[in-house]
Amino acid sequence: MMDLPCIQWQDYVAQKWTVLDPELKEKFTTLLEIDDVFKCSLTLTTQEDLDFVQSISAAYSVQKEAQQGAKCRERGNSSFKIRDFTAAALHYSQDSLEDIDRALKHGYPSHLSHKLEDRRAQCLRHLSVDQKGKDNPASKNPTDGGKGTSVGPLSFGICPQAVVGFSPEKGRHLVAAESIAAGEVLLHDRPYSCVLIPGMEEVQGKGGRQDAEGGVEHRRCHRCLTETLSPVPCEGCSYTRYCSTSCQRDAWEEHHQWECSLGADLMVMGVMSQLALRVTLKAGLKNIQMAKEPIRNEHTEPESRDSKPPDPCASHYGDTYRSVFHLQHHLNRHSPCVRFLSAITIATLYLKLSKAGPPPASWDLSRPLQANSHPPDEEGGIGAAWNSELWLMGSVVLRHMLQLRCNAQAIITLQDTGAENSPVQSSREIRIATAMFPTLSLLNHSCCPNTSLAFSTGTHLSADFSESVAEMRSKASGVTVAVRAAKYISPGQEILHCYGPHSRRMATQERQRLLREQYYFLCQCEACTLQQQSEEEDGSEGRQQCSSVGGNPQSGLLCGKCKGSLNRSSEERGKGFICSQASCGHCVALSEVNQRLQEIKQDLKKAVDLMERERPGDSEKPKYEALRLLRRTQSPSALSLAETHPLQGELEDATARAYATMGDWSNAASHLERSAVAIGNQYGKESIELGQQLFKLAQLHFNGGARGPALSVIPMVRKLLCLHCGPQCEELQELQAMEDCLTA
Repeated sequence: MMDLPCIQWQDYVAQKWTVLDPELKEKFTTLLEIDDVFKCSLTLTTQEDLDFVQSISAAYSVQKEAQQGAKCRERGNSSFKIRDFTAAALHYSQDSLEDIDRALKHGYPSHLSHKLEDRRAQCLRHLSVDQKGKDNPASKNPTDGGKGTSVGPLSFGICPQAVVGFSPEKGRHLVAAESIAAGEVLLHDRPYSCVLIPGMEEVQGKGGRQDAEGGVEHRRCHRCLTETLSPVPCEGCSYTRYCSTSCQRDAWEEHHQWECSLGADLMVMGVMSQLALRVTLKAGLKNIQMAKEPIRNEHTEPESRDSKPPDPCASHYGDTYRSVFHLQHHLNRHSPCVRFLSAITIATLYLKLSKAGPPPASWDLSRPLQANSHPPDEEGGIGAAWNSELWLMGSVVLRHMLQLRCNAQAIITLQDTGAENSPVQSSREIRIATAMFPTLSLLNHSCCPNTSLAFSTGTHLSADFSESVAEMRSKASGVTVAVRAAKYISPGQEILHCYGPHSRRMATQERQRLLREQYYFLCQCEACTLQQQSEEEDGSEGRQQCSSVGGNPQSGLLCGKCKGSLNRSSEERGKGFICSQASCGHCVALSEVNQRLQEIKQDLKKAVDLMERERPGDSEKPKYEALRLLRRTQSPSALSLAETHPLQGELEDATARAYATMGDWSNAASHLERSAVAIGNQYGKESIELGQQLFKLAQLHFNGGARGPALSVIPMVRKLLCLHCGPQCEELQELQAMEDCLTA
């Protein structure tokens, strides 16, 4: 997981903690203030630590190299040979304008420049015609709270129907002040800062392995996360790239001029370390001093203790840095090992930064540091005056690092799987970035949340083509998130979202274990309370292992003899299942169940790999081999899967894909309908997962010319996508086009 430092660094710091003098361990463990923890970690960080980082960062080199450029050209030539032109054509006109500007700026031969000017005119004409042929979505829904990429300027913040509450048990949280209908937008937020996740979080495919060279960091802007096939590279490193010179310039001024020389080190130290640094660099000294003031006043004015000022952590300050600064850091709840790893990591990063050059411009002292911001003793190795600023910077970076362990938000998007030119595409959710959201962080967790999140990335290009491309790019909306009510929320009810462990995906004990380990609370939400009672009565072990769905009270397994449902054996000594039909009484051992499920999963994986590797022009053999593997999962055995079992849903979905690659739309739709049954049972009848599955079903009916079935599915899809994604999502536009075609 790239959010944390690389495993070599984690092991190194763990060993450093193990051999640390017991008195120093005791001293470090008892420190109660982040400033003190950071100062202590500085005294414990040595040149040996810096040298070790240097040694392992060599594997993450981001320096520009001619050899690497040659490899990129070879991959480009390979893509050209297999006629993969579609993606390039989609971005041709807009991105060509920037390419032309950069070529002319960097000394393109004057006797050939007229060709570029002709190409510029062609691009502008193409864009102008394309714009005139489209209705402006913003003019149709000027006040709609859609996904934010194609509507007018968003109003960020909390809707009037919700208010910020506070309690010692829950901290800051969001509560409904009025009735809120399902689908209503509760808040719009944008991250204070975000960091792209390197390619190991990329979707699997292309031969069944992760393609590190094709990770999201190579296809998205490192500032606004816009997808681009014509990136603007950083002039100093080979890793960072942008969608435009505007984003490149803004990122350089905000953080990248300090990150650029540390690129490999930041990869070693993980996404959270880099994000904590970015937040601090963006805030600057002035904002940090302002955020610290309420805390200083409480400690430096003893005469006012009878009228103690409000706790700054109990207030919300909109999308300003103060809201970020006062997020809970849980210093005393993190284990000593986690605190030590975080502190040594940031101390090492601080020392690296201090050697790289003068402090950032936003950290120039406009006034003397306050009394509680003094630098550490000379024995810490920091004596120059400007290092006083960096010491405060290091302490704040550590604060944000600790906050992120409980407040980091993954930015999720749907990514196509399989080869680019595969005749049938599927998709799954992937994490493309980690971010810190000032307002979204207010929401507490529930394993059965009453909200739905929709992330958006991209820019809104102006139709006024007299503007330069850079000026058009400056209208970037960047990353945004819309939080919608997934169900009716009554006045006084808390507004909640899921931190990851969901009642539809995970057993109660596993959810509560994960939440305790990362977020330091025992979840007592409605789902946990009800399921715990049910699992205590029925036994959760078999359900967790066999259905992998904590919220489903049935095993989802059928007797291989009579097709009756299999129930968990009530006998203490018998770890297995027994047929619910009294006339049958067939028993299946738990080991046999696990073995059968493992065989089904292996065949499913092989079949999907075969389909995702397929390219146009391949023989028919992979398709039929995939179908053979999928049919083998239905072979008679001691047990079979019920239609509601999640694994059965995956099998039906894969079978639908196999038939679709053959152009057999009717059979494909039939199997996808069965998959939708399992999806609805697993995630709920109002879930976005069901909406996405029904959207694929509508596409299959449309492709097969099944007018009636397609028109009957489209309204259900529209309802679910509007509920979770808003009326401006791309899928709804495609649905409308299908409906118009079918009813013409």
